[in-house]
Amino acid sequence: MIPDSTDKPEPPARRHALSSLWRLRSYLRPYRYRMLAMLLLAGASTAASLLVPRMIQSVIDGPIAGGDLTGLWLFGLAVGVLGIAEGVTIWLRRYIQARVALSLEADMRTDLYAHMQRLHAGFHDRWQTGQLLARATSDLGSMRRFLAWGLIFGLMSIVTYVAVVVQLLFMHLWLGLVVAASAVPLFIVARNFARNFIKASRNVQDQQGEVAAIAEQAAQGIRVIKAFGRSPHMQAKFDAEAGTLRDLSIGKLNISARSWSLFTVIPNATLAVVLVGGAAAVASETLTLGALVAFVTLQLMLIWPIEALGWIIANGNEAMTAADRVKDVFDTEPAITDRPSAVPVDRAKSKGLVRFEKVTFTYEETGTPVLKDVDLEVRPGETLAIAGATGSGKTTLVSLIPRLYDVSSGRITIDGVDIRDITLASLRTVVSTAFEDPTLFSMSVRENLTLGRSDATDADIEEALSVAQADFVHELPFGLDTRVGEQGLSLSGGQRQRLALARAVLVRPAVLVLDDPLSALDVHTEELVERALASVLTGTTALLVVHRPSTVALADRVALLADGGIAAIGTHSELLESTPAYAAVLSAESEEVNA
Repeated sequence: MIPDSTDKPEPPARRHALSSLWRLRSYLRPYRYRMLAMLLLAGASTAASLLVPRMIQSVIDGPIAGGDLTGLWLFGLAVGVLGIAEGVTIWLRRYIQARVALSLEADMRTDLYAHMQRLHAGFHDRWQTGQLLARATSDLGSMRRFLAWGLIFGLMSIVTYVAVVVQLLFMHLWLGLVVAASAVPLFIVARNFARNFIKASRNVQDQQGEVAAIAEQAAQGIRVIKAFGRSPHMQAKFDAEAGTLRDLSIGKLNISARSWSLFTVIPNATLAVVLVGGAAAVASETLTLGALVAFVTLQLMLIWPIEALGWIIANGNEAMTAADRVKDVFDTEPAITDRPSAVPVDRAKSKGLVRFEKVTFTYEETGTPVLKDVDLEVRPGETLAIAGATGSGKTTLVSLIPRLYDVSSGRITIDGVDIRDITLASLRTVVSTAFEDPTLFSMSVRENLTLGRSDATDADIEEALSVAQADFVHELPFGLDTRVGEQGLSLSGGQRQRLALARAVLVRPAVLVLDDPLSALDVHTEELVERALASVLTGTTALLVVHRPSTVALADRVALLADGGIAAIGTHSELLESTPAYAAVLSAESEEVNA
């Protein structure tokens, strides 16, 4: 479960975060040969750069010291060739790195999105959208930068450091030992930096998710915020979270600044010692001037890897904490999956006989059963209305049929087959759902309508629009090709409901679940839709959640849901006569609608 702003987790231990990053190494396998090519190219460019100081030594101690400048141009040409070779290898390496980096990120993002699609509705009920967005964007970006850039730079920095120190030891043992000894304080600084930075990095990344969540909620609920005049309140809430993010980020940067300053001071202090000692060695003729210049030039080549060490450690720690956050999602196993024995069903052969057999359902968060031992049968072609007081579990009951949630015990069958023995893909072609709060995507009207049936013809679409009384789409600027905007908020509530109803009808399911999809319609439009639906429902098994009494007219029978079970079932007239609780529910619903 993702924490909210009042329940934030402790940052992961370094070993745990490193393990999460290591478990994602499989993404590198398809690119292992390109990664090897990058390493070889990096090695070639490093080798070329290491040759230059020794060539400078040869020039100073040879032609320049001897006053013979006739061959000097050959050395210049050689250095130029090495420079060109180094430039070409760097360009090739960076080109390959860029392609590998972006491909890695795309692979991880594709798999993360696919995994989130497999997770059941309960997972998405608990997780903040902003937290998921942060994991799919900034966290994956951090991992990409390290796996394709930081990892290579880190390896090459180590290789460069070792190669340079070995050469320095051969050139002058004591000065080389001074440079080698500087690795000890650098290691201590790097260890402390990594230990502190990983905690700060996780806190910042979690807080980025909080800020993204508030921004996303504000964007979706902008009409409510404006309607209630709560812009100052929401602004204050956002400012508080953004301020916390700022403070955490400053704290993280302070850790980086202290460490990076030491990464700069230590090699520069070492260089000062080398210059003094080297000058003394030249004066005592134990070191040539060319050797001192080459020694210092080689030592200067260590400054960038040492300074880059801070960036590499920071990047690596961010990647580890990002990997840990992404693994939070990957490690969540889909709770609703196909059984090994699940088989597809033929929609054309499905009769639509639905049975609930001792069905019990409990939400994980509450632990209290919402439904208890529900027994219910909906005959093929029958329209059954589900009535009940607010919070009685009507929506939960019908959400179990397409397996948006799975029963806690008991079973639901369609044509005698347990729905868990039917593949999810085929089950959701047999069962179609229209929700009270419709979701439309930022795409064209046509794409929204054909979401559940991509092969629908124009005639099929027109028929569904007619049933849902959604002919208004032809008056939109581009007709069916008009984009409805995010969440379909460019349309009215009634228009969104009618499009959602048309989308469900277009599938032509054997079982149609309607969770009060007419609640936002005016009385006249509702009557027209009900008349059209009556003809469509002939031959289709339908479960209709009732929130307004007028909708009961569509039903052949009505089931009253109370205390988690079916309290009564019969026709509308029968229940009015025999069940006072049913009349009370209808009366309460009528008062809510007219209020």
